[in-house]
Order: sequence, then structure tokens, then C-alpha cells
Amino acid sequence: MPELPEVETVKRGLAPVMEGQVFGRVTLNRTNLRFPFDPKFKQRLEGQTLTRLSRRAKFLQAELSSGDRLFMHLGMSGRFTINDKPQGRYQRETGGTAKHDHVVFEMQDQHGQDGARITYNDTRRFGFMELVAPGETYRLDHIGPEPLSNQFNAPELRARLKDKKSQIKTALLDQRIVAGLGNIYVCEALHRARINPQRAAGKLKQNETDILVRHIKDILAEAIEAGGSSLRDFANTDGDLGYFQHRFRVYGQENNPCPDCAAPVQRITQGGRSTFFCGACQH
Repeated sequence: MPELPEVETVKRGLAPVMEGQVFGRVTLNRTNLRFPFDPKFKQRLEGQTLTRLSRRAKFLQAELSSGDRLFMHLGMSGRFTINDKPQGRYQRETGGTAKHDHVVFEMQDQHGQDGARITYNDTRRFGFMELVAPGETYRLDHIGPEPLSNQFNAPELRARLKDKKSQIKTALLDQRIVAGLGNIYVCEALHRARINPQRAAGKLKQNETDILVRHIKDILAEAIEAGGSSLRDFANTDGDLGYFQHRFRVYGQENNPCPDCAAPVQRITQGGRSTFFCGACQH
């Protein structure tokens, strides 16, 4: 499933052709994805200006001139393309055939001139789009701070982890503690910080929390710069694959040597997810 860097990469690809533009025509080729579309989804979008496109956790958030907010989640295999642009040079076949083009946004400028054509393709249909009316709360309104924001810092993380008995890997995946972190980048950040993923979250020392926050921010920034990580279905809006997966130190590297000490990378299961770490380096 695309994590924060992948969603941020998609947002940066879409923003230049969607912000300030009007939804001229919206086409739904089915009535539902993971969840049913709002019965008035088309009517609530057409004619509205997308004033700002941002990312919140692993969601795209579009603010509309009506005051509505459109939240979009890519699910397992969702992807956006712009103007049916041909595949980029890093592109591989992801099964994104036209029969899985479920939503099409045809944008216009403020004078009614045609703009970009944005197509949402989702083979597995695990993604979704939800409209939230002005004043209506949404599931993301009360989650933790964004890890790349100034609000996410060592004192803040220490406060949120205080007295937590859960394992640090599990705690970092809790969206109430920090928004948008996923399995891949938590494994990688814990390895860089040399923290064992099974440590009790509330037992981390101050200097360990300082180091962990720095590595979380660094690894996310590096992954965004690399266009995210392409595992299975992810590709950017222009068809290019991300390539941060070539920099993984432990994720998916079970039994391979740790890049720091050459001990074999281990895999365990935490909260139903695979955790990769070095038992020699991470304490």
C-alpha cells in the first residue's frame, strides 16, 4: 500500500494541473470503489474550483470553493494519470488497463478553457473517495502531527509515547501518535536509529527519541526525493516508478547481511505485519 512518500509524490504531480482549476466534467464509471460514492458526488464537484490540494497522512485532500473537502485514498493499487501520458522510462506494467479507469476529472480554467484530464485507475478497487461538507468532521481531523512538520519533534513524540506499553514499532504505526507513517519507513527509521522494534515505546530514552525523530524526517525526505518506493503497483502520475526501494537497508531483506554489521536481517510479525530489523545493531 502506498505510504506517505508515495502519496506526497502523487500530490506534487497533481497539484500543478489541479489547483486553481475547475472540475468541468466528472465521470464515474461505477457506483463504488472500496465504499460507495456519495449519490451527489458528480454534482458536488462539477463547477467547483479546487482551491488547494494537500496531503494528510496517506490521503490526498482537495479543498473546494464550495467549502467541501474531497479526500482520496489510493488503496493497494490506485493511481492517477494526467492526460493519458505515456509510460515513463522507469515504468513497468502494473495491470492498469482502461477497464479499471473508474473516475475521470476533466479540469478547466476559470474561463472555461480545457485543462488536464485526470484519470483514477484502480485494479483492486481498494481505494476510495469521500466528500466532507463544511463543518463536518472526518476521520483525519483528530490524528497526530505530520512527521515532516514542525509540530512533530522529539519533545512532542516523547509526550505521546509517555507510559505507552506497546512496542515502539506498533506505536509509530498508530495514526493517533503520528500521521502517515507506514510499515516500510518505520522499519527503515528504527534501523537507522539502532532501536529494536520490540522495545516498549514508553521506555525510550530522551537521546533515542531525538535520534529517532531525526531519522524519520530524513528517511521520508529522501524517499520523496526519490519518487517513493515502487512495490507492486505504485507509479507516479507521469508513469515513472519511484526507486527508493533500492536503498532499503532492512525492509524485505530477510537473511541478507545488515549493511552496518553484516549480521543477517531478521523478520518477525508485529500487529499482523512483517517487521525487518538487525538483532545485532538494534537494541
